[in-house]
Amino acid sequence: MKTETPKSDVEVLSIVLADDHTVVRSALRMLLEAESDIEVVAEAGTAEDALRYVRGHRPSVLILDLDMPGRPSLEVLPEIIELSPETGVVILTMRSEPEFARQALKSGVRGYVLKEAADSELVQAVRSAAAGETYLQPALGAKLVTERAEDQPGGLSEREQGILELIALGHTNAEIADRLFLSIRTVESHRANIQAKLDLGSRAELVRYALDRGIIGA
Repeated sequence: MKTETPKSDVEVLSIVLADDHTVVRSALRMLLEAESDIEVVAEAGTAEDALRYVRGHRPSVLILDLDMPGRPSLEVLPEIIELSPETGVVILTMRSEPEFARQALKSGVRGYVLKEAADSELVQAVRSAAAGETYLQPALGAKLVTERAEDQPGGLSEREQGILELIALGHTNAEIADRLFLSIRTVESHRANIQAKLDLGSRAELVRYALDRGIIGA
C-alpha cells in the first residue's frame, strides 16, 4: 500500500473501499482523495477482506459493494457492524431495486448510493455516514417513500398513519399539532381524511383499527 503524506491539520476520515473491480476502486480512490480530509487506508475485493480490513483499521467509513465474489455482502454486513459499530457503512452498488436498499438500511448501513451517481453523491454520503447520519440517494429514497405510502394500512399516507397512531394513543388534536409542528386545522383535516379512508367514525373505532393492525401495541 502506498505511503500517504498528511493532508492537513483537520481530522481525516479514513476509508476502507470494497469493490471487486480494481479499475472501479482506482476511480473511487481518486474521487475520494481529491477531498483534503478523506484518505483511503485499504482496498478490498471481497466482503471477507472488507471485514478483515475493518478489524485492522477501524475506519471512519466502509464503502461496500453488494455484489462481490465469496460470501454475500449483506451476509457479512452484520459481522462488520458488530465488530466496529463506530464505522459508518455506505453501500455503493448497481442494485437500484428498493428492496435491496430497504434490507441494507435495516441491517444498519448509514448510506446507500448507486454507482451511476457516485461522482455527485458518494462524498456527501461518506461525510454523512462518518457523522452518524443516514444518507439515501434522493431518487432511490423517492421510490421507497412511494412504496411505503402504497403499503400503508387502508391506503393511508405515512403522515396519516403517524397521526392515527397518536390519536389511538389518546393525544388530542392540539397535542398532535404541537408534537408534529402542524396547525390544529391541518391535524383536523388529516383526521377527517383518515376517518373517510377507513370509513370509521369514532376514536374508539380508530383505536380498535390501530390495535388490530399492529399500529399500536395492545
